[in-house]
Amino acid sequence: MSTLRAQPPALTIVVVALLSAFIGGLAVRELPTKSTEGAMARSARATQDLPGLVARTAPAVVNIAVLQPSPAEQNPLLRDPFFRQYFGVPDSALQPAISAGSGVIVDAARGLVVTNFHVVQNARAVEVGLKDGRQVAADPVALVPKLDLAVLRIEAKNLSALPLGDSAKLAVGQSVVAIGNPFGLGQTVTAGIVSATNRALAQGDERRFIQTDAPINPGNSGGPLIDAAGRVIGINSALFSPDPRGQGNVGIGFAIPSNVVRGVLQQVGK
Repeated sequence: MSTLRAQPPALTIVVVALLSAFIGGLAVRELPTKSTEGAMARSARATQDLPGLVARTAPAVVNIAVLQPSPAEQNPLLRDPFFRQYFGVPDSALQPAISAGSGVIVDAARGLVVTNFHVVQNARAVEVGLKDGRQVAADPVALVPKLDLAVLRIEAKNLSALPLGDSAKLAVGQSVVAIGNPFGLGQTVTAGIVSATNRALAQGDERRFIQTDAPINPGNSGGPLIDAAGRVIGINSALFSPDPRGQGNVGIGFAIPSNVVRGVLQQVGK
């Protein structure tokens, strides 16, 4: 979609939470355990070969183009010529809109692509752009609004896929790579670290996210957050931005943990 701020009220609450945490004082930092030290050591070694990691994983990342209903289809008043003229509504309101997002192939044999629900919400048609230039129509096989996840199916041969990692084993400080389609520019790679795990975006929200400083922007929605071993450990879903339109990246992004994604894929069946 054009923005990753899928739920502005929730992200507004995050601002309050972050300010409260800062005013309240510094958080206690846990000493690394042997398991987290091992994960970070492996991560550090792998980051020395980022070009190789990207070359192995990028073919499984897709661009998603979504044909959305026109504003007039969603608001009958906009179809009234007098109303449009009186309020200065442009003729473009009659035209369907095209939005951009990202996704990742997780099952090459069945052509399964994981993305965000908000990327394909209300879609009239969905098209997936592969790394090799092919454009393929996609059909939804699972839509889970509560988790902001969607699974699409494409019919294509010679697909690349990425395995899901275990998001429960993530260590803060671990290196990650985000690949997606920001602002519809085409496949773009950014890198960073896991800033936090088990992060809530709003009080009362049971969902937990991976926080990362790998730059993500509108259009990265649905793209993978990848660990140093080339496994999908999250699906990029939202960013925090002081811009009310969600157009600015300040290094605070959120991804849906891979273990949540795995649960949805299990419902799709084998």
